[in-house]
Amino acid sequence: MTQTNKTGLGMPSRQVLLDWVPIALGFLWLFIPTVVTFSDVWMHEDQAHGPIILALSSWLIYRRRDEIAALPPVTGFPVLGWVMFVAGMLFYIVGRSQEVLAGEMLGFIFTLASLILIKFGLRAIRIVWFAFFFMLFMVPLPGTLVAMLTMPMKMAVSYVTEHLLFWVGYPIARSGVILQIGQYQLLVADACAGLQTLLALESLGLFYLNVVQHTSAFRNVVLALLIVPISFTANVLRVMSLTLITYYFGDAAGQGFLHGFAGMVLFVSALVLILSLDTFLQWLVRRRENKLGVVVKGGV
Repeated sequence: MTQTNKTGLGMPSRQVLLDWVPIALGFLWLFIPTVVTFSDVWMHEDQAHGPIILALSSWLIYRRRDEIAALPPVTGFPVLGWVMFVAGMLFYIVGRSQEVLAGEMLGFIFTLASLILIKFGLRAIRIVWFAFFFMLFMVPLPGTLVAMLTMPMKMAVSYVTEHLLFWVGYPIARSGVILQIGQYQLLVADACAGLQTLLALESLGLFYLNVVQHTSAFRNVVLALLIVPISFTANVLRVMSLTLITYYFGDAAGQGFLHGFAGMVLFVSALVLILSLDTFLQWLVRRRENKLGVVVKGGV
């Protein structure tokens, strides 16, 4: 005899369909237009991390599916879940009707979280909380805030790039965020060193921390604190690579296919820096543990 429970684990396939198909169809009916709208936004370089974050967030939820299914049935009326659902619908309605992209995306996140909360309870949200936190990196920030924070970042990246390349002997000068190398001028754009790029790299670092889940608190804290300077360093490496590409191959190469290649350099260099730092921290932790082990043995 087949057992049934609230989560659907072990339920007859017909009952599973009756339970979930209306929910899935309603969710898709509402949010497929949102995904279509955002597909145009994600074509822009400073928002290109959006579909990656959506895919990784979905995977984070999917990989914990067995833990969620094993939870005890939800009892009583899930008030918090319905409050979140109403909030999600309000975000969606305002965002869709007023063309506020941030509102639409928040509506997507809140509604999905509310469905899990209603069907599986608060414990399920605690299991996959990071996936929904991670989705927040898809939400476009207000343009005024981005502009206010991006200019100082571009200035800093331009300054470091100029001094590093000048130090190794390249004929480079800077005026604000404009770099002059040889006969070429390069404007450090928002996508090259802006706030959205920094947030994309931050999300990459946090995702790495969540996946590896080190037991060492020291290792987790240091990695989390150093994600910001790692992101800044990756931005500098990207601008340097674009500058050198333009210097050696011309402006067409710097603005063409190799510009996209420099974007790959950004994320690959950030990932390499994170892995290198993590390896170094692992060595420090093991060395410390070995020393403590020697002290304990010596004391015994």
